[in-house]
Amino acid sequence: MPSLPITLFAALVLAFLFLRMVVTGRANAPLAWVLGLCATQATVISLAQHYGVPGARLAQPVTATLIPAAAWLAFRAARDRYPSRRDVIHALGSVVAVLALIVRPAALDVVIPLLFAGYGAAILWSARRQGDAFLNTTLEAGGTTGRLWQIIGIALVASAFSDVLIVGAQVAGAGHLKPWIISLYSAGNLLLIGGLSLSRGLATLDPAPATRESDPAQEASDAEIMARLEALMDKDRPYLDPDLTLGRLARRLRLPAKQLSAAINRSTGENVSRFVNKARVAEAQRALRAGQSVTQSMFSAGFQTKSNFNREFLRVTGQTPSAWSKEA
Repeated sequence: MPSLPITLFAALVLAFLFLRMVVTGRANAPLAWVLGLCATQATVISLAQHYGVPGARLAQPVTATLIPAAAWLAFRAARDRYPSRRDVIHALGSVVAVLALIVRPAALDVVIPLLFAGYGAAILWSARRQGDAFLNTTLEAGGTTGRLWQIIGIALVASAFSDVLIVGAQVAGAGHLKPWIISLYSAGNLLLIGGLSLSRGLATLDPAPATRESDPAQEASDAEIMARLEALMDKDRPYLDPDLTLGRLARRLRLPAKQLSAAINRSTGENVSRFVNKARVAEAQRALRAGQSVTQSMFSAGFQTKSNFNREFLRVTGQTPSAWSKEA
């Protein structure tokens, strides 16, 4: 009787999620590459481990090396810049895997875990240092973006330990557990990484056309920067754009993004996301007073998800939108 292995089930789920990205117009986003590679890898593992397809066994280590590099490039796209031609250097991991297959296949047991652990640690460390300064992700999600990237980094590092578990099982005389470790461990991590790629908190927007940044030495003081920012917020209300990013806001002011972020941090004690979402909450309050429903006020204020809206509204006002509107 035909059976459906765990990894093939994971592949079908990931493929469905990727198609969903295509339907929603997000197929060109860097994280879509990660999702597509996760679906591909789950399929290859299934063909190699469950169905015994010889070619799949050869492809499995090579396709595996593409995932951590793609995750790093997607992280860089969210943080400060989209991949460029020079990023082809990240294909070296796959080249090394191919050479190892030809010359010394046993070396793959070291190469692949090192790639997953290295890229995962780099994402985890960079995401912790980044704070809220992700130039190309929406500000609505607040600190969620950094936390989600940290989870992806941890998942990549955890993936590196699958080989350690396999070696431990063999040393303990439980080599029969190898297929289960590969299936359960790999499927779980691929589903986690692929599933997180759908989060709106990680959605990466195309950067606006770049403008020449001013010389930091000639920049105005924090007070002057905040005055310019407040004037922009009052006149143009950029916070109503649900796709507003730190990068776009900084370009509107012709300031380096890091300088704008630092000025807001020092002047208000808040990060950029909280500063922008505070203005959105004030707009939502005006909409509620005007008789709009909670959902209408959410969208008119620039929020896109109910969870983010409720969280930020509660943070700013100490009440839920429904409770506040009843007392307004």
